[in-house]
Amino acid sequence: MKGQVKKRYSLEERKEFRKLILEKLNKAKKDLSIFKESFSSEQNNGTDDTYPSFKAFDEGSETLSKEQNAQIVEHLQMIIKSLNAALIRVDNKDYGICRITKKLIPKERLMAVPHTTLSIEGKRLVEKINK
Repeated sequence: MKGQVKKRYSLEERKEFRKLILEKLNKAKKDLSIFKESFSSEQNNGTDDTYPSFKAFDEGSETLSKEQNAQIVEHLQMIIKSLNAALIRVDNKDYGICRITKKLIPKERLMAVPHTTLSIEGKRLVEKINK
């Protein structure tokens, strides 16, 4: 294989990626569940009978917290969707191929961001186009 450019990851490598993706997917689902639970339990914060100015301050911080939670929930849902798509690519044997350059994404990058569809080179090309 010396001198040949590797086109796909081996079955063993894909099994390793699948395991990593499933671990990340389970963590993201768990985190999403925790955030959704905390989001719904924040509806009653127990400040009904407190001093009015404190209540106003508390409501302001509650709104910010709700907005932050909503953003985190949205981000986690996006990550889950991306990880599920990565699992499909593993099964289709095209996992780890950059959608822009069509070259194999380095294993180190996939280990850090297992749902990525872009190599660093591909990402730079996309950023250049979007400027």
